[in-house]
Amino acid sequence: MRYNKVRKMDISNGPGVRVSIFMQGCTFNCKNCFNPETHDFNGGEEFTDETINQVLKLCENENIKGLSILGGEPMHKNNIEGTTKLAKMFKEKFPEKNVWVWTGFLFDKDLKDKEALNYIDVLVDGQYVDELRDPRLKYSGSSNQRVIDVKESLKQNKVVEIQNKR
Repeated sequence: MRYNKVRKMDISNGPGVRVSIFMQGCTFNCKNCFNPETHDFNGGEEFTDETINQVLKLCENENIKGLSILGGEPMHKNNIEGTTKLAKMFKEKFPEKNVWVWTGFLFDKDLKDKEALNYIDVLVDGQYVDELRDPRLKYSGSSNQRVIDVKESLKQNKVVEIQNKR
């Protein structure tokens, strides 16, 4: 597994100041993707335990509100194990902070049984659709994408969405 980059103070991917990691590799190749350099599974750098330790160290800053995991595709079969490990270790170390993940996969169709959901607070799901682009959305690029409260959704056994309009 590989990752593309880590941002140590990101204000554009979730609420508050966050640490963001962009996983490497995606098969969706959405038209006008904002991050096409993350599509190639062979690009970026190797994702190791040292990468996880680096991310966790950055999250120690009291100004950091949470961790954002994007891509590429963090929930792809090639990446989900590393995404799960990172999210689990983050939640164990920082239970008061939140984890946001962006994925082209659908929560209720593709991901409902995945261990990673145990450590994710908010999941933005669905592929970006350029024809549905909506700049009024806070946390997604197109109107088909959902911003999901994972804990409530698992508890209620249905998708519980969070407000996404500016």
